[in-house]
Amino acid sequence: MHSIKRRRLVAIFFVAILFLASKRILTQQMVVGVNVVNPMRASVADQNILLSQLKAAQVHVIRCGISNDKGIDFAKRAAAQAIRIQLIVGPEYRPNAPTRPYQPKEFPNMWSGHPFSYADPTLSKTAFQRLFDSLDANGIELAGVELGNEINWAAFNPEFPLPGEGKILSLQDLADDPEGKQIAKGFLQYVKVLESLKEVRDHSRLNRSAPIILAGLVSAEDGAKLYNNKKEDMVSLSATIAFLRAHGLDSPVDAYGVHSYPSSGQPGNPAAAAQRLGRLNSVDLAKCRAKGVKDGKPCWITEWGFPNADMSCPAKEAGRTLLIEELRGDFAAAAAEHRLVGIDYFSWNSDPWSKTTDPDSVYRCGALTESGREAVAP
Repeated sequence: MHSIKRRRLVAIFFVAILFLASKRILTQQMVVGVNVVNPMRASVADQNILLSQLKAAQVHVIRCGISNDKGIDFAKRAAAQAIRIQLIVGPEYRPNAPTRPYQPKEFPNMWSGHPFSYADPTLSKTAFQRLFDSLDANGIELAGVELGNEINWAAFNPEFPLPGEGKILSLQDLADDPEGKQIAKGFLQYVKVLESLKEVRDHSRLNRSAPIILAGLVSAEDGAKLYNNKKEDMVSLSATIAFLRAHGLDSPVDAYGVHSYPSSGQPGNPAAAAQRLGRLNSVDLAKCRAKGVKDGKPCWITEWGFPNADMSCPAKEAGRTLLIEELRGDFAAAAAEHRLVGIDYFSWNSDPWSKTTDPDSVYRCGALTESGREAVAP
C-alpha cells in the first residue's frame, strides 16, 4: 500500500515537472527585444555605453539597421555582449528610379525615397549576398531579418503620393482604385525582393535559420478614418497581408511583422483594458496563425509601446507601467496560442541626433525606467 502511494507521488511529481518545463519552453518561444534608434549616428564610445546599458538590463535582442563596415563592427561588439541584432534591410533600386522628395513643411514625417515598384530583385540579391557573407565572415548571428518598415503607409513607402486620397485603402482599392493599383505594383515587387532575400539567407553559413520578417505593418483598420486630415494614406493591415499572401508572401517569410500602438487612455481601467485587448485580437493580430497552419504565419510585433511625455526626473512611470504590464499579459496569451513569436518595444533610446528626449523612450534620466524594465523583461 505504501509502495503504491509512493509511486503515485513520484508520478505526480514528474507530471508537475513536465508541466513546468513545458510552460518554460512555451515562454521562451516568444523573443523579447527592444528597438534601438539609429545607433550608427552615435560615436563608438556612446555605442559601447549603450551596449553596456542593454547588457545590464538583460536585453539580448535589438531591432535596428546597420550599414557598411561600421555597422558590422557594431554588430560584433553587440555579439560580444550576448546581444543579437534583428536587422532591418532595404531593397536596391534601378538606376532610373524616381524619388519622392521630402516635403518638410507640408509633410514633416513623410520621408523621401524611391517607389517600391522600382526595386530591383537582382541588385538587391547582390547587396544581400555581400551583407550575409560579411556576417558569416565575422561570426555574427542575427535574431532575424526584416525587409523594410511600415510599407503600408505613406511615411515609409514612397509609392504613395503626397497628398493622397485621405483614406485607408481596402483590398478592393488595390484592384480598382488608381492610387491603390500603383501601390499594388510596389507590393508585387516587394515580394520578389523578399524571394531574393530568402535565397541568400538559405545559403548562409550562420544565418540560414534566422527568421525573415515581413516589414512591420501599421495596424490600420479596414473602414476606419485616417488619424489626421493631411491625406497621408494607408492600406489596411488586413488588406496588405491578404494581397501579399495572394501573390506568394508565405513562401519567403517566417513571420508577419506588425506594429501595435494601443490607446494609452485610462491605465488600470478594466473597461479600457478590454477595449485594447479587443482591438489587439480583431486588428493587430487578426491575421496571425500558429506555425504550420495553412492560412497564415505567426506574427512578430516589431514595434509596440506607449509614450510618456512627462520629462521630469526621476521619471513618473505609474501609468505607463500599468499599460505595459497589461499588454505583456495580452501578448503572453497570444504567444501561448503560438500566434505571436516575438515582441520589440519601441523604444530604448532617443535618436542620438535629437536635442530632446523621445516620449517613447524608456532609458532616460540616466537609467532604465520602471516601465522599461517591464517592457524588456524575459
